Amino acid sequence: MKCNYCERRCDLSGGKYGVCRMYYEDGGTIRERFPNRWCTYIISRVESFPFYHAYPGSRSMAIGTAGCNLECRYCSNAFIAKEDPATLQAMMYEFTPAELVRMAAKRGCHNIVFNVNEPTVSLPSLLAVSREAKAAGIPLGCLTNAYMTEEATAIVAEVFSFINISLKGMSAVFCREYLGIPDARPVLRNIKALAATTHLEITTPVIQSVNDKEIDEIAEFIAGVDREIPWHVFRLLPEYKMKEAEYPNVAAINAALEDNRQLLPYIYFHNFVGSDWVNTLCPKCGKAVIERFSLGCGGDRLSRYHCQEKACPHCGYSINIHGSRIDWNGGTA
Repeated sequence: MKCNYCERRCDLSGGKYGVCRMYYEDGGTIRERFPNRWCTYIISRVESFPFYHAYPGSRSMAIGTAGCNLECRYCSNAFIAKEDPATLQAMMYEFTPAELVRMAAKRGCHNIVFNVNEPTVSLPSLLAVSREAKAAGIPLGCLTNAYMTEEATAIVAEVFSFINISLKGMSAVFCREYLGIPDARPVLRNIKALAATTHLEITTPVIQSVNDKEIDEIAEFIAGVDREIPWHVFRLLPEYKMKEAEYPNVAAINAALEDNRQLLPYIYFHNFVGSDWVNTLCPKCGKAVIERFSLGCGGDRLSRYHCQEKACPHCGYSINIHGSRIDWNGGTA
């Protein structure tokens, strides 16, 4: 029997677990091996994941599980994503969906964001969390590689109201050599599907001399889907199997992004301390409408929010914002 969550569609018959090692077949049904097991439940800010255009300034509970369906050679979370999930269980927390949502509410979180590994490998648990969260009025967001089936994409759209997809590269060569998949076509298909129904942001981690030459092609693809999609470009510090790789050059990457800023109004370049490219500028008049600062590696923070009714206060241009601005203490601003 084949798994229908991930685009790999692994054969789970005969007791096999597949690439992510998070599902098994039981009497003709695909089941989770470790339901309701979580590797973390920490408090953060929504900008740190990053989400720049969803509930700005809000307090978030970050959660994750174990396992992944890709083999990214540069993975910064390999200690969770690529370890055998069975060996990690002693370090995992067990909470029912109701308990997890109650903890988020108790700690003043406006939303919950799945961000450590790939949500596709734990969809049944996340679907159960979403039911509890919706009843409590707590939105769910996630980071995903989007290498999932169309059936799973429909579930993801149901579970999460704001999503950041990691569009890592476009070429089949890059996908085969650095991600362990044949090509990016399923990811591109799912970006188009989710952009039509869900608040979507996209992140591209740039590896110097590997996928930096694909920046223009990625920008053109995003613009073809929706010019209003925020695009986060990360200066990636490779880990896992690429620890010896050269660190990307900030000036070189920014130069490659410059022309594309005319194509996409919301391009952000960060994941390093002191980035000058984390503010939201009005696409019409160019004035800063949302200001942020970056401490690098998930340290992004909201600094000033100038939008009025989700519009530029200087020229009235409508800014793509999902939900209201939520200050750290939970109030709507």
